[in-house]
Amino acid sequence: MGTTPAGRRQPPPVPAAGARHRSPGRVPGLLVLLFSVAGAAVAVALPLVLGRTLDLLLHGGAAGHWLAASVALLVGEVLLDGLAALCTGRCTAGWTAWIRSRALHGMLYAVPDLARPLSRGDVAARLTLNAADAGSAPSARASLAASLITPAGALLALAFVDVWAALCVLAGLPALALVLRTFARDTGTSVRAYQGVQSEIAARLLEALEGAETIAAAGTAAAERERVLRPLADLSRLGERMWLLHGRALALGGVLVPLLTVAATAVGGLRLAAGALSVGGLLAVSRYAQLAAGFGGAATLLGAVVRGRSARERTAVLEQLPALVHGPRTLPPGGPGTLELRDVRVVRGGTEVLRVDEVVVPGGLTTAVVGRSGAGKSVLAAVAGRLTDPDRGEVLLDGTPLDLLTPHSLRTEVGFAFARPELGEGTVAEAVAAGRRTAPSHRVRAALRTAGADAFVRRLPHAYDTPLREAPLSGGEYQRLGLARAFAHAGRLLVMDDATSSLDTATEHAVNRALNHSLGDVTRLVVAHRPSVAARADRVIWLESGRVRAVGTHRRLWEEAAYREVFRSGSSTGEGGAGPFGPEAQARGPLGGEAAEGGPGPDRSAAPHREVPR
Repeated sequence: MGTTPAGRRQPPPVPAAGARHRSPGRVPGLLVLLFSVAGAAVAVALPLVLGRTLDLLLHGGAAGHWLAASVALLVGEVLLDGLAALCTGRCTAGWTAWIRSRALHGMLYAVPDLARPLSRGDVAARLTLNAADAGSAPSARASLAASLITPAGALLALAFVDVWAALCVLAGLPALALVLRTFARDTGTSVRAYQGVQSEIAARLLEALEGAETIAAAGTAAAERERVLRPLADLSRLGERMWLLHGRALALGGVLVPLLTVAATAVGGLRLAAGALSVGGLLAVSRYAQLAAGFGGAATLLGAVVRGRSARERTAVLEQLPALVHGPRTLPPGGPGTLELRDVRVVRGGTEVLRVDEVVVPGGLTTAVVGRSGAGKSVLAAVAGRLTDPDRGEVLLDGTPLDLLTPHSLRTEVGFAFARPELGEGTVAEAVAAGRRTAPSHRVRAALRTAGADAFVRRLPHAYDTPLREAPLSGGEYQRLGLARAFAHAGRLLVMDDATSSLDTATEHAVNRALNHSLGDVTRLVVAHRPSVAARADRVIWLESGRVRAVGTHRRLWEEAAYREVFRSGSSTGEGGAGPFGPEAQARGPLGGEAAEGGPGPDRSAAPHREVPR
């Protein structure tokens, strides 16, 4: 059975931490709509009741009930506006939390390789600014619907009071509708561009913060500031355009609404002079003309809806990132941890970045993966531990395809250690213990000793209970904590992607020796940039341009000049054939000390193994 292509997506289960952020549903929006419509109805009824009350008072009639009704409507309007505002806030908060939770969930469960094109700043902008705008859209839509009911109801009420004044207002409404339509269309284009530039500035700012020490050391702060703020001119231009569109719409509305109000009032005045309309009726006509041509509120709410729709499209990108599809199986107990890659192909951007016809990583041994920069080492590591799926072929652990394993079985049996571990928050002990299963304290301390971290952890202010944020750790010490977490959760396969790059040679040697003695039969696949790491491995997979050039021991591969050139052109110090890791050095072991403890180990191959079809 082949592995699942990375493009397939199955919605992953919602984690317990995000379970409280369930969809708010329609209820909050319906409550906003209910109170807003009720407020609109009161606003429509109020002029009619006030006009009737005024007429009765002017003519000495019994206005008690009408006066009470006027007061009740005024109080009701205030209360309904308050309830609508309260429900709007709750609706916005609920939807914002839900959108953020879904976007973050999609990001965390995505195939890392496919999420990498999104920069940290872009993701931060989508999770903060865009999520907030998207969260306000449901309440804005409900308020917009209610705001449109008010003019419609006011127009009907105006027709009831005086049909001629209603016709006067009706004649000007198409112009207002055209202004709204143009505003919505042009604002949508500007908002999308504005949000894109916001993300670009956020991405550049985070890059600058991450490289603050380099910038300070190089004295390039001014140039970096200019780089970060360069898109600000575009942001200013787009912001200006958005305000211009909004101002133009409000200005046109600000002209049309008074004109319609004056025209309707003038018609009402003529009708009053002719005896066809009362003073109270004229008051109602004036108020209804304003309500029927109510534009400012609708334009503002329409702008919020347009922003929210554009922002929702941006947050949905995170939700829809492809996630791994898992199966129902678990690994049989007691397996040796044998890893097999069969007919594996990985394609990125139309280019094949990894091709492995057949490679077997023996259980319980250490296998190094070497190659020049860009040879596909990290891709192979990701495929081997199923951080991503190959586009073709299958990866098996003890005979079981990785894509058929349950998430729990996969992540308890396959561990990772990276060059830049992410340890989260909490204390040192909690960071090392965190995983699919919380590691017990004795295993945490044993893992810290294996990673060579126990000594410096004990020197911290509160030793194992020191909060990570208060721990003055170097890059190498932080990396050793990442190694300790990987060791504490080691199953039958441990993938180490350049996980000792920040360690000095002596510390790396000590960690590797402890690793070989402490983890027992765990299979280790190590991405190696230093010849010392490859020399200590039982066998080496040599990659070149995404293909397996040879498989064998470091000693045998070292006889080939092209293999030695891999380390000269890499990030290591470039030892040659007569250097500390050449054939002469192999006789006395890496660092000159391993042979004294049993030599470099048995030679498991008489010559480099080429890939042979099974």
